[in-house]
Amino acid sequence: RLTTGFIAEEYPDGFSGVPLSDERAMKLAAIAVYMNKVHAERAVQISGQLSNRPRKLPKEWVVAVDDWARRVTADDMGGSVRVVFLDDDGNRSEAHNVRSDWMPGEAVFRGEIDGRLMVVELVRAKQGYVLRYRGASAHAVVRTPLGHRLNLLMPEKIAPDTSKMLLCPMPGLVKTIHVTEGQEVKAGEALAVVEAMKMENILRAENDCVVEKINAAPGDSLAVDAVIMEFQ
Repeated sequence: RLTTGFIAEEYPDGFSGVPLSDERAMKLAAIAVYMNKVHAERAVQISGQLSNRPRKLPKEWVVAVDDWARRVTADDMGGSVRVVFLDDDGNRSEAHNVRSDWMPGEAVFRGEIDGRLMVVELVRAKQGYVLRYRGASAHAVVRTPLGHRLNLLMPEKIAPDTSKMLLCPMPGLVKTIHVTEGQEVKAGEALAVVEAMKMENILRAENDCVVEKINAAPGDSLAVDAVIMEFQ
């Protein structure tokens, strides 16, 4: 029987979607290559480029899907695009025909992959797209071979741990600090009030904790994500 607690009861560790099969991963990768080709072909038509150095599209790309990457080519085939995946030696290992009227900016890809209709939700990421299809999702990025090699050299940026900090959620003015250093607070207890756009926002404790340090005072003007206080 369905209840309002269905997700919490059936997925106590959170819902993460269905596993992505290898077959679907390759088809989503082919769609990503197709979309990259549309983007790239439009980019070379931008006016104002140097006439003596026309921009040419590379013959080969690298598509990265989650934790794997493959070399590919993408060629026009009279109304469709033939996406060919290459092995490490540059030999053809798999190919898919992609046909669609998709244009940059559209949030849904609708087209045929090897003659079969696929409808895929698209979410723009910092790099590439997150493609969602039948409960599964994949993050796909298409780069030039040089861009892919350089990306492998980029250090991974680790997000700072802010679990023991109270951050200012928006630019605003500190109106009130309700606690003092060393004070024990309970979850839900008011910690501070920040005024933004003539509205007062009460910031509350998410967990039981002890205030270790207060970095702001009433009257301070704070930027977004400024640290108001720290906890033990």
